[in-house]
Amino acid sequence: MRRPVIRAAKDWLKRRWPRLRLRTILFAVLFFVAALPGVGAVGLRVYENTLVRQTESELIAQSAALAAAAAALWPGAPPLATPPAEFRPEPPSIDLSTSPILPERPPPRAIAGAPDPVARRAAQRIAPVLRRTRRTTLASIALLDGRGRLIGTAAGYAHLPEVARALRGRPATVLRRHSGYRAVYRFEWLSRAAAIRVHHARPIVVEGRVVGVLLLSRSARALFRGLYEDRGKIALGVLSIFLLLVILSGVLSRGIAKPIEGLGSVTRQVAGGRGGVRVPDPPTTAAVEIQGLYADFATMADRVERRSRYLRDFAHAVSHEFKTPLAGIRGALELLADHGAEMSAAERARFIANADADAGRLTALVTRLLELARADMTPGAGGETIDPVPVLARVADAFRTPDFAVALPADLPRLAMSASALEAALTTLFENSRQAGATRIAVAAERRDATLVLRVADDGPGIAPTDRARVFEPFFTTKRAGGGTGLGLPILRSLLESDGATIALTDSVEGAAFELELPIA
Repeated sequence: MRRPVIRAAKDWLKRRWPRLRLRTILFAVLFFVAALPGVGAVGLRVYENTLVRQTESELIAQSAALAAAAAALWPGAPPLATPPAEFRPEPPSIDLSTSPILPERPPPRAIAGAPDPVARRAAQRIAPVLRRTRRTTLASIALLDGRGRLIGTAAGYAHLPEVARALRGRPATVLRRHSGYRAVYRFEWLSRAAAIRVHHARPIVVEGRVVGVLLLSRSARALFRGLYEDRGKIALGVLSIFLLLVILSGVLSRGIAKPIEGLGSVTRQVAGGRGGVRVPDPPTTAAVEIQGLYADFATMADRVERRSRYLRDFAHAVSHEFKTPLAGIRGALELLADHGAEMSAAERARFIANADADAGRLTALVTRLLELARADMTPGAGGETIDPVPVLARVADAFRTPDFAVALPADLPRLAMSASALEAALTTLFENSRQAGATRIAVAAERRDATLVLRVADDGPGIAPTDRARVFEPFFTTKRAGGGTGLGLPILRSLLESDGATIALTDSVEGAAFELELPIA
């Protein structure tokens, strides 16, 4: 039951979620994080609780001083002994989140028995001190005798929990409601401490016996009054946080939002099919990850551009290569249809043979095109490693004859590529050399950093300087009359590139020479 409800809530939120700019999201997150301490201070009553505990600490300090003065002035009390050197601070115990708020302090209740005359004389001695203290601290101060009775009356507060605890020799603090409070500030209803008073009771101890109790109470400083009194500091803090937010938003905008917007613009141009789109350099303020994204996107855009150009040229070449045999077949069929009855058997056979040769060329082209497509789609070695020596030996044995010599290197390192790709590459190069009329082919090896360079050179007629730049173009061949399709080297290059290897035509004194750069395992 719970999961469908959560799913429905998510779906509802997704349908109504507005489209936001990245800058807006970044600023909103920063603003929320910056406002969280302030919201928490008000919502969790951190600042307000500090004000209440500050009031309790002040009442504790006042009552401790007044209790010591009362004990010293108490009739018949011996001189106060010098206290030990160690300090024993009394921390506040009130917490707005956990401390209960008791009802307003009730009226005093009658207490049986005669008033304590000693307490009356002590009250007369300490009364001036209490009045001066009250005038400065604005705290309500009441002096009770050892039974909790107000001095000079027959009633007292012995029934109150804080007074009862003080009569047992332990100070106590409680929170009580203040019915006489009237709100002054508009949002004061948000404050829990606005209509309460802090009540603190402290025993007066003479010779180890509780002879009286000091009962103090005072309203805590109101939250909004505290905010108003600290308005300068708060305004400065808010302004500083806002300026910091603006600076951070600018940094994040230049480091994240602006670079992504620039990359998005280039992406739309590439998606629109515009050729020659240049990916700009990433801003220096961009994050490292976004700079890497720019570099990766530039590589991808370059490959897309090269692939698009390759497909355009390839489509043009395919059209040209297919058009010639198709035109020959159509011409032969038209001649046979128009003049077949007038032709001799030999002439008809010749036209049919020409059409069959063109059809054979089309079949060869289709076969090689499928091989090229498979080579383009062939995955890499995927962690495969091979020993190239047996592969070279196997290919050499297949081509070595009394009229065609093959020389191979020894002690080669293992390669990070597939054996089939290496074998296909060597087979193509050996076959091309033999068809060109070479009588000897030599394979030399050289290690360059993390690659093994195999130089395959023959003693044939070589490649004409005008054709060297086109040997890897699809359909380019100098042996068209002999059935060449011009797809052997393009297929070879695609196979090698799928394994992270490359092939290039290099200069040679005689014949043709190719260099294969193969990754070492």
